[in-house]
Amino acid sequence: MSLNPIIKAYGQPFKGAYKKIERYIKEAKAIVVYRHIKPDFDALGTQMGLVTFLKDNFPDKEIRFVGDDHVSFTPRLFPVSERLPASFYESKKFLAIIVDVGDDSRIADPRYKEAEHIVKFDHHPYKEQVAEVEVLDLEAGAASEIVVDFCLHFKGTRISKEAARYFYIGLVGDTGCFRYPSTSMHTLTVAGELMASGIDHAKIIREMFQKKLDDLRSQAYVLNHFYVSEHGVAYYTLPSSVQKELDITPERGKENVNIFSNIEGIGAWCSITEDPDPKDYCWRVSIRSKEKDISGVAQKWGGGGHKNASGARIDDIKDLDKFIADLDALFA
Repeated sequence: MSLNPIIKAYGQPFKGAYKKIERYIKEAKAIVVYRHIKPDFDALGTQMGLVTFLKDNFPDKEIRFVGDDHVSFTPRLFPVSERLPASFYESKKFLAIIVDVGDDSRIADPRYKEAEHIVKFDHHPYKEQVAEVEVLDLEAGAASEIVVDFCLHFKGTRISKEAARYFYIGLVGDTGCFRYPSTSMHTLTVAGELMASGIDHAKIIREMFQKKLDDLRSQAYVLNHFYVSEHGVAYYTLPSSVQKELDITPERGKENVNIFSNIEGIGAWCSITEDPDPKDYCWRVSIRSKEKDISGVAQKWGGGGHKNASGARIDDIKDLDKFIADLDALFA
């Protein structure tokens, strides 16, 4: 079956990297797929989509996946991550495939460094290269978009319905249901290829964004406690005490951030959630915007990400006004 012309054209610049990664996969007896800490839809969807693709097409190989679980996505949407013992790393040569993570500090398990070969698929800028072969597209809507393109180019393989479901979750998650500017003709072509596998795309989206009645309490809190800056930056804070009252964890603090996405006069919006982890205390910030590039502000505040969707951190809540002022200046 011939490739869609849009898929074929997208993969052309990566042809050399694709071939090398295909060779590494064929030669490896064991493969471990890694992604970033505090995973989102794309990290988990891309990881599990690739794991399923590899298991489907290479049943004789040992395919493993590692990382921290998500407080609400696991096991509702994704299986519980594997916990590989030290003996695995001591006794095996393996290929490490890293997806959806830029810098080393955010890779969920540092033992990827013990791999015989390291490859990476990603759409984030990074400070230091960690892989010997990488497929990087900073304009891609999602990491899953890139990995699906690779899979479609991999001759003699197929993307099963199960793998397509995972990939589709990643694609929908990082493109905001195809609303973000990063959505391209290639993004939608990849979505079409996944739908051709027979997935129920409407059901997948319902399952992704399913909420419980109690979740309305969190939404109500946000709607009653948000602020808007002079030039249209909407934000809300969730101290630990409020999280306890609402019975949510820090990971869930950003669940309501997109309430502000279609409000006239608001150009950027963010959730600011206290994370009391004694090993890394801070206020975690999830930032979104309609058009302005907010990644520079995110980088200034200890984070990074994409033009319209980034993350940052505030170490002391006393600096909240300074952070909001930096965002607000983008719209002045």
